Amino acid sequence: MGDLERALADISEIRSQIARGTEFRGYGAATLAATGAFAALAAFTQARWLADAPHQPLAYVGLWSATAAVSVIVIGMETITRSRRVHSGMAQEMLLNAVEQFLPAGLAGILLTAVLLRFAPEALWMLPGLWQVVFALGVFASCRFLPRPMLLAGGWYLASALACLVLARGADTFSPWAMGAPFAVGQVMVAAILRLESRGA
Repeated sequence: MGDLERALADISEIRSQIARGTEFRGYGAATLAATGAFAALAAFTQARWLADAPHQPLAYVGLWSATAAVSVIVIGMETITRSRRVHSGMAQEMLLNAVEQFLPAGLAGILLTAVLLRFAPEALWMLPGLWQVVFALGVFASCRFLPRPMLLAGGWYLASALACLVLARGADTFSPWAMGAPFAVGQVMVAAILRLESRGA
């Protein structure tokens, strides 16, 4: 490796280290609050058109997977645009850092769902709680470059996950509000934290 290549590698490493130590401001409060509304809308949709969700697990998984996918796309598009504006020359490194923190939790959620659908359908009643555990872990992993109060949001998702595993079973299996209420409240909480922290910055 020549001197130029080493210098470029060193610069890239320095930029990555700076990104890891800088608070990420690429998430928009309004967009995150909107994803809470998406969760509430999905819950209403399930209550209206998928009342027999325990006997239609694929439809249930499809509804909430679609809701998650739309949320990720909306957040992703705004985050890219916002990061370029807020972080300017460091936008790429900041975005990669943000993705690296949450991606393992997202992949774990997808794989966990696939395994339960294929090999353990009798355990599918746990999906709402398990999804929230995975999401909570993603939030906790992201807290090191987000405002410290974001730990409260991670705590909310973990508490709601455990409550779902205790309560959302039997007659309440796949209750629309086992997913709708925690994510509606949680995403609004995340948005409020970001808004308050941005005002105090």
